[in-house]
Amino acid sequence: MTVVSVSMPEELLDRLDGFADDHGYTGRSEVVREASRNLLGEFEDAKLEDRELMAVVTVLFDYETTSVEERMMHLRHEHESLVAANFHSHVGTHYCMELFVLEGRLEEISSFVGRIRATKDTLSVDYSVMPVDEFGPVGAE
Repeated sequence: MTVVSVSMPEELLDRLDGFADDHGYTGRSEVVREASRNLLGEFEDAKLEDRELMAVVTVLFDYETTSVEERMMHLRHEHESLVAANFHSHVGTHYCMELFVLEGRLEEISSFVGRIRATKDTLSVDYSVMPVDEFGPVGAE
């Protein structure tokens, strides 16, 4: 098996080791391998391919980290045709939440979420994806 070196903050490494211990993993490598498989498989759902999708993406970051807010603004403008709505809110005394509603294809949504996840200093990135056609025909009762 190939050995890979990964840089991460000490706090994240401590959490990773604690998670491995608490959940019976043999070590951090096993946790990282599983997390990598899960991340890579997130957007490989064949049921979602070639369909119009709606996604909700929520990003949490420290309000003092203006670079994250600037990056969110740039992504919103770069993906105008994908972003149906965007909402910014203050959460607690130190955090901001950026919420994106996306409408598009799986590849576009996957790329957008990936670019958000790659943004330095985000604390949390959560999303959900749903096919728009699951709502049924307009006017159906």
